[in-house]
Amino acid sequence: MENIIKQICKTYNLTYRELGESLGYGEEAISKAARTDKISTPMAKACEMFLHIKELESKVSTLDELSIILQKLTLKA
Repeated sequence: MENIIKQICKTYNLTYRELGESLGYGEEAISKAARTDKISTPMAKACEMFLHIKELESKVSTLDELSIILQKLTLKA
């Protein structure tokens, strides 16, 4: 299983610095955890929450798109 930090950075095209800023960690802490596969429990939890937030943002975006489509359909009716 791929390191969660590497997975997030790859999936969301983030640098370690950018991910660290999002999680409240410094670039060096993120880089070291990614290199050594030694991710602290709080950092792992922060990564899980980051992924959950991204998932929720995607769902909100989908719902926004659906809302626009429904508004257009309602106006045509």
